[in-house]
Amino acid sequence: MTQEQTEPAVRARGVNKRFGSVQAVQDVDFTVSSGEIFGLVGPDGAGKTTIMRMLAGVLRPDTGDILVDRVDVASDPEQAKLHLSYMPQRFGLYEDLTVAENIFFYGELFAVPRDERIARSQELLEAAGLQAFRRRLAGQLSGGMKQKLGLVCALIHTPRVLLLDEPTTGVDPVSRRDFWAILYNLRESGVAIVLSTAYMDEAERCSRLALLHEGVIRHCDTPARLKQAMPGVLLAITSAHPRLLREALAGKPGILGILLMGDRVHVRVDDDLHRIPEMLELLAGQGVTQSDVTRTEPGIEDVFVALLGREEAV
Repeated sequence: MTQEQTEPAVRARGVNKRFGSVQAVQDVDFTVSSGEIFGLVGPDGAGKTTIMRMLAGVLRPDTGDILVDRVDVASDPEQAKLHLSYMPQRFGLYEDLTVAENIFFYGELFAVPRDERIARSQELLEAAGLQAFRRRLAGQLSGGMKQKLGLVCALIHTPRVLLLDEPTTGVDPVSRRDFWAILYNLRESGVAIVLSTAYMDEAERCSRLALLHEGVIRHCDTPARLKQAMPGVLLAITSAHPRLLREALAGKPGILGILLMGDRVHVRVDDDLHRIPEMLELLAGQGVTQSDVTRTEPGIEDVFVALLGREEAV
């Protein structure tokens, strides 16, 4: 195996960024391998976009090193941009140009040879399901189609690293599925993908996740290992009055955390064998009805709030 194959496609080490009195990113360290989808997950203000912009060379870190495909982003951002593609939350499509014209423009911007650009655009349009819309103005596309066109434009120069900042926010479920199908194909071809997302079901699809809070990566691992790291036993309780149920259980012995999930309440307990009878007795005594109590596997949302201590709980 060559050195190029063993070195990570992205490496961030000791990265810090401050805006005035706000420490936006603190001591961030991670690597991303070729063929890996690395997810940044965190609430608004956690530092996701700041990290993305520093990886893309749009923003300089105060301290620390970032390498993209072995290029130092801080010292040579223009060279790094030849190896990566950055799709921010609002990608810069030209709405008065057609789909084909937007792709042509980005191909010219990255100096992609004409024959390569034509072949690449055909391939990407087919993958994105946009071939039939190549003559349509970008401004007349749906939100999901605009995001897919943005991805096509971002991929026209065949980058080794793809940076996506919440790429499917506000996109319909079908377009989100199509978008992820393209990402899976890119992963199989060896592209390293770094994305931030507000959707926990998308976080489940990543190879590894970094859980961010207040600019710090609190936990970083595969979704499966993060679930294993969640302390306690997770119970799902179905109730017609989930908020009353939460209020009845909050602060009681053995309750490690409570999270509302629609008509269900996810309750983390220290010992399900003892706590389930206690909870049922407590709820009955307070007149809170429930129809089902089952042990359940945690999702990434459960893991996130548990590991970062953000549950509405004790």
